[in-house]
Amino acid sequence: MTEHHTPHKGTAAPQGPLPPAAVADGLVPQTDRLRYLDVATRRIARGMDLDETLRELRQAAVPAFADAVFVHLDDPLPVGTERSAAPVVLRLHSADRATPTRSGTPPPPLPEIAERVQPAGGGRLAELLRDGRPAFGDAPGNAPAVTELLVAGTGPAGALPPGHRLIIAPLHGSHHVMGTVVLLRGADRPAFTSDDLLVASQLATHTALGVQKAVMYGHEAAVADTLQHTMLPSSLPEPTGVRLASRYLPASKTAQVGGDWYDAIPLPGNRVALIVGDVMGHSMTSAAIMGQLRTIVQTLAGLDLPPEEVLHHLDEQAQRLGSDHIATCLYAIYDPISHRLLMANAGHPPAVLLHEDGRAEVLAVPPGAPIGVGGVVFESVEMAAPAGATLVLYTDGLVESRDTDIGSGVEALRVRLQGAARGLTSLEVLCDHVLGTLGPGTRDDDIALLAARFEGFPPDSVGYWYLAPHPMTAGQARRLTRRALRRWGLESLADPTELMVSEIVTNAVRFASRPLSLRLLRTDVLRCEVTDDSPQVPRLRQAGLGDESGRGLFLVNQLALRWGATRVSSGKVVWFEQKIPAK
Repeated sequence: MTEHHTPHKGTAAPQGPLPPAAVADGLVPQTDRLRYLDVATRRIARGMDLDETLRELRQAAVPAFADAVFVHLDDPLPVGTERSAAPVVLRLHSADRATPTRSGTPPPPLPEIAERVQPAGGGRLAELLRDGRPAFGDAPGNAPAVTELLVAGTGPAGALPPGHRLIIAPLHGSHHVMGTVVLLRGADRPAFTSDDLLVASQLATHTALGVQKAVMYGHEAAVADTLQHTMLPSSLPEPTGVRLASRYLPASKTAQVGGDWYDAIPLPGNRVALIVGDVMGHSMTSAAIMGQLRTIVQTLAGLDLPPEEVLHHLDEQAQRLGSDHIATCLYAIYDPISHRLLMANAGHPPAVLLHEDGRAEVLAVPPGAPIGVGGVVFESVEMAAPAGATLVLYTDGLVESRDTDIGSGVEALRVRLQGAARGLTSLEVLCDHVLGTLGPGTRDDDIALLAARFEGFPPDSVGYWYLAPHPMTAGQARRLTRRALRRWGLESLADPTELMVSEIVTNAVRFASRPLSLRLLRTDVLRCEVTDDSPQVPRLRQAGLGDESGRGLFLVNQLALRWGATRVSSGKVVWFEQKIPAK
């Protein structure tokens, strides 16, 4: 797509190196040529992306050096070192013409440049591109190249309008021809000289380097962005007793991708782990390290370790990835049955707890050192998590900017949440409100946001007992189960539930050395959990005809809607679920 640009107001061609008279006449005196090139090439080199690089070229070249500049780029632009076998196709990417003079006199008309050019394999334009050196359009033998660049019908075949001059300057990257720059002067300006070919060569060389840098950066950013998004949760779980919502806001296009992540992981006992982290730095490496740390956290969460232990092991693993990989992380465990929150922090911005009455508080959890520092002792803090409260976890991009330090940003976030709490009943709306209050301007960092609204378990939907491990324990567990089901009006589930409870408790008694626990939870399903101190996790197997054991889990597998066994720090949990009949 063609972009027609004129210099922005207040951003003329290079200031200082060119005398006003020289700029007005389109002349670059020999004494000023080096100063002009110094300023022009530095302007081109400071471009951060493709559009900015080409904009700086246009502002440097027009009108100080030419009346118009046209840039054709390969479509698609090559990436890496491999050469494509496809024919070269050049598309007009940007075009700029001189603006009217101060007297209001319009500049003389210039020929039109083709929007799409496919250099003939053995043609003159293809030869010039391969050669890589700027050439005059009116030089002997170059007429066919000019013909390919001009729009048909703008003049005699292969000829510019009388008095016009043209330079074709190929854009050569490290491994590929990236395109070409065409510089035009009208009939009212002096013709290009051999020294102007040197100027055009320098302009083209620095532009090619800028284009190559932009292409490589864009490719890396796209790969990192894809990598990062595939490593973030595609959806959040829906555990009973807590509602979850999240947002991920990438940094502005001028910033590189970061290593922000969040996660929510169901744990035994209907608890849920809430995590947010940030790998320091912005690059594809940061995104890759983020993915590895997130995978490690998921593995550690599966062991049901307390938060400080998770951060300790995560710190050890991060050091194995390399001493230069530093990350912050906040790990919390919410228990909807006890209405408690257990949290540990590794150098991350503090969480904010928004109470049901609208009061917002910054949770005082020792921040600790970031992950990857090594030799750090992390500390878990337990606190109340009342029903109706909302926990807000986030990365520093939400509260820190060039103009705001983290402390001020956290306080501003607390005030925003407190001021909006009563009018925002929806968790999704609350997340949108938090991000919607960000100020205008570019963001240098990604933002990850995870919000959890605590609902808890109604006390009358939980049955919890500690049982001593002895031969009569299975019978006691069956009686307790039947009473709970009768109280909940679930007598129709009594027989299969008693049978499964008896099998699991019997297995636990065989290996337990301390009291085991039996817990029944009534939600949208009936869930039973048996916890003991033995780390030996039972596995489903096929019992032989003469075997006296091995059929317990087979029965559970046949009768339960779902079942599983999880090793935890204190032993293991075996659980099963049954569908509650519709009334």
